[in-house]
This record gives sequence, structure tokens and C-alpha cells, in this order.
Amino acid sequence: MAGLWYEQFHVGQVFEHGIRRTVTESDNVWFNGATCNPAAVHLDAEYCAGTEWGRPLVNSLFTLGLVIGLSVHDTTLGTTVANLGMTDTRFPAPVFHGDTIHVRTTVKEVRASRSRPNAGIVTFWHQGFNQRDEEVCTTLRQALMLRRPAA
Repeated sequence: MAGLWYEQFHVGQVFEHGIRRTVTESDNVWFNGATCNPAAVHLDAEYCAGTEWGRPLVNSLFTLGLVIGLSVHDTTLGTTVANLGMTDTRFPAPVFHGDTIHVRTTVKEVRASRSRPNAGIVTFWHQGFNQRDEEVCTTLRQALMLRRPAA
């Protein structure tokens, strides 16, 4: 199992995730179709040529999902019960087709669950960056994490 148990997290712990991903036009078109989002700013190159960006923007919710997804292998794969929420989500710079995203995660809070003796809550601060190390996405995520099973 790649993910860590609740007890293995501590405040201030930082993960520089090794898996990176280049975003393709197909990713963006598929995601917008799958989520029923027909916004021209994501899909219409002719329309986008007249915007300040001059080209289609990758859907920010795809970016958020990718940033969290790139963190999973090192942190929560197989040891998470559920995401409890995301707050303070920001997109300080746009993502475009061809950008390669990499992620840093910092553990901000660790606390035992009051209702589940087999789990605890870990708050992660995820930061996504493009290939120029420009921050493109940040979010504070709370995850319900399993405790290590008794031996």
C-alpha cells in the first residue's frame, strides 16, 4: 500500500510529489464534455483568440482534480476513507494545453476523529505548479484517514 496511515502524518510534513502530468487538449475537451460545461473559454479556439489569453484555458476543476490526484500515491492511496472537504481553493495562474503540472503537499493539521476510533482527520495544503514553477492551484483539503490496523 502506497498511502500513509493516520499515525504517519505530522504537522509540517512536506511531500514533493514525483509524478508529474502534461495536460492535453483532449483532457480538457473530455472533462468539459463529461461535466456538461460548454463554456467557449475552454473549448472554442476561435473565441479564445480574442481573449486576453489568446487560447483555451484548461477547466479549473480539472486542474484541481489533477493537483489532488498527483498527491494520492504518496499520501492517501489505500488509506483514505473519504475527502471531507476542500476550502481556500485558488487558481492564481491559468493552465493551458501542454502545461506540465507538479505538486507539493504540506500537512497542516492532524487530529483524531471524535466519531470514528479507527480514523483521524488530516488537513493537506496542496500546491500545483506548471513547468515554469508558477503556482496554478492551491487548496486546503481535509481527508478522513485510516489508523494503522492493530497487529
